[in-house]
Amino acid sequence: MQLSPQWIREFVAIPADDKRLAEDLTAAGIAVESINGSGENAVFEMEIGTNRPDAMNHYGVAREASAIYDVALKPIDAKLPDARGNADFAIEIAEPDLCPRFTARVLRSIRIKPSPERVARRLGLLDQRPINNAVDATNYTLWEMGKPTHAFDLDLLEGGKIVVRRAQEGETLKTLDGIERNLTPEDLVVADARRPVALAGIMGGFDTMITEKTRNILIESAWWDPATIRKGSRRYGLHTDASHRFERGADFESTVLSCDRVAELILESGGGELQGGVIDVVAKRLDLAPIALRVSEVHRILGASLDAREIYRILSKLGFDVMPERGGDADFTVRIPSWRLDVEREIDLIEEIARLYGYDKFANTLPAFAGAVIERPDAQRDAKLRSSLLGLGYNEAVSLTFISHEDAEQFSDSPVIELANPISEEASIMRTSMVPGMLNMLAYNLNRGIDNVRLFEAGQVFQAVDRGASELRQISLGATGSATPPSWNQPSRPISFFDLKGDVENLLRAFECNALCYDAHTSECYHPGRSARAVMDGVCVAQFGQIHPDVAAKRKLRQDVFIGEFYLDRLYQHGLRSVRYEALPRYPAVERDFSFIFSDSVIFEKIQQAVGALGLRELRSFVPVEIFRGGNVPAGKYSILLRATFQSGERTLREDEVADWSAKIVKALNTLGGSQRA
Repeated sequence: MQLSPQWIREFVAIPADDKRLAEDLTAAGIAVESINGSGENAVFEMEIGTNRPDAMNHYGVAREASAIYDVALKPIDAKLPDARGNADFAIEIAEPDLCPRFTARVLRSIRIKPSPERVARRLGLLDQRPINNAVDATNYTLWEMGKPTHAFDLDLLEGGKIVVRRAQEGETLKTLDGIERNLTPEDLVVADARRPVALAGIMGGFDTMITEKTRNILIESAWWDPATIRKGSRRYGLHTDASHRFERGADFESTVLSCDRVAELILESGGGELQGGVIDVVAKRLDLAPIALRVSEVHRILGASLDAREIYRILSKLGFDVMPERGGDADFTVRIPSWRLDVEREIDLIEEIARLYGYDKFANTLPAFAGAVIERPDAQRDAKLRSSLLGLGYNEAVSLTFISHEDAEQFSDSPVIELANPISEEASIMRTSMVPGMLNMLAYNLNRGIDNVRLFEAGQVFQAVDRGASELRQISLGATGSATPPSWNQPSRPISFFDLKGDVENLLRAFECNALCYDAHTSECYHPGRSARAVMDGVCVAQFGQIHPDVAAKRKLRQDVFIGEFYLDRLYQHGLRSVRYEALPRYPAVERDFSFIFSDSVIFEKIQQAVGALGLRELRSFVPVEIFRGGNVPAGKYSILLRATFQSGERTLREDEVADWSAKIVKALNTLGGSQRA
C-alpha cells in the first residue's frame, strides 16, 4: 500500500529525512519497499504484514515513528459544532457476536460537491480517485486512522432505523459496483426497516449511495467479526479496503472518533448541521485480557539486559498501558490497546520490545543449552533417504500443504480436513496426498521450457480422525524428460517406468526386511500397465509409476510424467540395513541360461518365488535377460530368457552339481506351467 510521509509528519515531529525514516521503519518491521517522488509528493510503497492492520494507515505508522524516535504523538481530535435537536434514529443489533458495536451520526442540509483541494490531493497521491466531499471524507478517514466508515443517503433509508442482521433467504442487494447479489442467511447485512442496504464490512448498497441529490447523511462506523467478513469477502469475490482491514481485526474503540472525523470533514466542505449526539450502540464489550510481563523473561529471550525504563518507554509509546507490579512473578501488567488484536501473549510483548529497541543492537550469541543432545528417532533414516535421492539426481522441492476438493477425491480416499479460511477453492483442503503438489511443480517447470526434471519432497499429509487430525509423513518423487542426456556417442533416451523402479529399489535397499516384492495394485491415478506397489514384509511402503493418461491430459502435461510415493510411517518400522563387508569370491562363477514360454498370467515375481523356494545356497542371482512376444510364440504367451549365476566362496563348482541345480530349476518352472524351448 501507499502512504505519504508528509501526512505521517502531521502527527509526529520526525527528526529524520524521508530516506532515513523509511530505513528506520523497515528495521522496526514496518517495511518501506521504495520511495516514489520527493518533497510533498513523496510516497512510500509499504509492505505491511497481515497481522498489523493498525499500521495500515498514516496515524498507525506515525505511532511507530513516535516510539522509534521517542517523540510525542499528536492525538486526532474531531472539532464538531454544537448539535441541534435529537438524532431521532434507531440502531438495532440482532447479531451481537458478529457486530458488538455500531456507531452513527446524522448530518442534515449538506451540499454534495467536489472535495477541498487538500483532501483531493492527498487521496490522489495514494492513487485514490476523488468522488465527492462525503465519500472522500470516509476514504480520507480510512487512510488517516485506519477505520473504515460508510455514508448513507439518510432520505433513502426506510423506517428511521438501521438493523444489523443476517440476510433472509431470497433477499437481494445491489452493491456499489452495480452488481445485483443474491444473499443467503450466511451473509451479515446492514438493513433499514425493509431491506438490506449494505453488505456488512465489505461494500455499501447502490440504492442508498451518496449522490448530488443527497442532502441528509447517516455516517456509520462499526466493528465486525473478522471471520464473518473474511468468509463473505471470499464468497462474493469482493476484496475492498474495508474488508481488508475488518477481516484482520479493526479497532473496537475507534468507532466514535472515526464517525466524528468523517462528520467534521463533511461539515467543513459541505456546510449543513450536526443533528443530535452520537448514536453509539454497544451490544457486547470487546476487552483484551492484560498480560503479565517479566523483565527476566525479556532478558532471557533477547539475550540482552534492557533497562526496565526502556521497556516501559517502548511499550508506552506504542500505546500499551504499562503498570508496575509489586510482589509475585511479574514486573509489569500490560493492558493491550484496542487496535493491537495481534498481541495475546508475553512473547508478543517481547517481540514488540525487540523490534523497537533494534535487532541490530543485539549481540550474535548462541542460546544457552544444558543437557545431552537428543537425536530424533528417524533422523538417520531421513538423512539416508535424502542423501540417496540427491545422489540419484533428484532436487529437493517444497509445495503448498493445501489442495483442492477435486484433488483430494482423485488422489486419496482419506477423510479430509477443510480450512476455515482457505486462500482459494484450489487450496481449501489440507493435503491428503503429496501427488497433486508434485504434479504442480513438474507442470510449472515444463511450462517454462525445463523438460528434464527430477524432484522430491518430504512432508506431511493430513487426515481427519474423530474430532482431531493425524499427520503422516511421506516422500514423493517426480521425474520427467530424459533418462540419459544426448551426446556424440549415444542418443537421448526418455525416462521409463523401469528407471523409476530402479530408483525405488535403490532407496528401499537401505532398509532391513525379510521379503520385498512388487505388485500392480496401485491407485487409479497411475497408469494401469506402468505402475507398481512395493510391499515390504506384507505391508505396502510405496507406490510408483507413470501418471494415468487421463490425469496427465487434464493437467495438460505434454510429456510422460512418473511419480513415486513413500509412506514413511510404514517404511520406518524397518531399521536401516547394516553395512557388511564380504570379500570377493576366489572361485569362478558359472552361468546357465533357460528359455521358457509362459502364459501372460505368469509374472516374473511368481517365477522368482518358485526358484527361490528351492533354497539353492550357491544361486547368486536369477534374472530375466530377454522377453519376446509374437513370431512363433502363441498369442497370450511370451518367451523369456532367464539367467542363473552359481558361485561358491569355498570351492570350484563341479559340472554335475550345476546340472543337478539346473534340473531343479527347470522342474520348478515346468510346475508353473512353463514349457522349455529347445
